[in-house]
Amino acid sequence: MLIILLGPPGAGKGTQAERLVHKYRLVYIATGDILRGAIKSGSALGQQARQYMEQGQLVPDDVVVGIVNERLLEPDCEGGALLDGFPRTVVQARALDQVLAAMDKPLDRVVHISVNEEELIARLTGRRVCRECGATYHTKFNPPRVRNVCDQCGGELYQREDDSLATVTERLAVYRKQTEPLIEYYRQQDLLSTINGNQEIEQIFTQICAILDAME
Repeated sequence: MLIILLGPPGAGKGTQAERLVHKYRLVYIATGDILRGAIKSGSALGQQARQYMEQGQLVPDDVVVGIVNERLLEPDCEGGALLDGFPRTVVQARALDQVLAAMDKPLDRVVHISVNEEELIARLTGRRVCRECGATYHTKFNPPRVRNVCDQCGGELYQREDDSLATVTERLAVYRKQTEPLIEYYRQQDLLSTINGNQEIEQIFTQICAILDAME
């Protein structure tokens, strides 16, 4: 089983991926992880990726696709894999189609977790971190007992710059421009299943499992 998990920042892909990987015994393939793995391995593609990353540049599509290709060819992926964070663009999706065709390994399903923008902003801007001990909270989902005070050490809670409204708004804009077109791309291939991500975690998981179980 080869699955792509698609959705905007804050949709809860990581939470669902962890559960799905365990239930279906899939290999979890996240772009950041495999880039770091390729760099650590010292492979030719990993060395190329390291050069770009050390210069603060985006790793080009051909290098990323090559690294994904290498990872999918490893023996542990024979039983199935879940891709999270790749492809990010239609260009990458087309390249992945070519890679999978060469492997004779079809893509089984693209699960799209849809969440409205208001909810995404609430999720992404609500995180608070303790300046003293690093404990994390969320104003909506995991609030401290006393506002802006850490339950564990009494330290001050603050909002990281990455979680600011301006940064979150920019991240969502990038997603809409670069990644959202994948929804229509995979819909046209009759591979897309959309789940309402505004539900409880367990409800989302149950619905995804129903989709995947129906394929077996």
